[in-house]
Amino acid sequence: MSVNLYRVILPVTDIERAVTFYAELLEAPGSRVSPGRHYFECGGTILACFDPCSDGDAIESRPNQGHLYFSVSDLNAAHERATSAGRLSVDASVATMPWGEKCFYGEDPFGNPFCFVDDSTCFTGES
Repeated sequence: MSVNLYRVILPVTDIERAVTFYAELLEAPGSRVSPGRHYFECGGTILACFDPCSDGDAIESRPNQGHLYFSVSDLNAAHERATSAGRLSVDASVATMPWGEKCFYGEDPFGNPFCFVDDSTCFTGES
């Protein structure tokens, strides 16, 4: 049996603001699939921004507890986009972690934590 992760739900409270933010951060427009869902293709996995109120669901949107990790070829450009997005928490600079990843951490406008990693330094637990 083969298992592939193909979609991750990212809870948001304002779908339009989420689309604007993630389209800039990911440098991709994504696509609207319902009034409260917007999909961004991320290397074989879909990042699904989901605003339950906009979809007519009677559930409260709460931020993810764990980080979403994105690998990019130009980490400095991703850091510039994240810091220019405004009104969110982003590390002041890129750092190298003890396990070797060169990265920066942040939080989106909805409280979802994320990390961007230089794709040449991704650590997968294998040597």
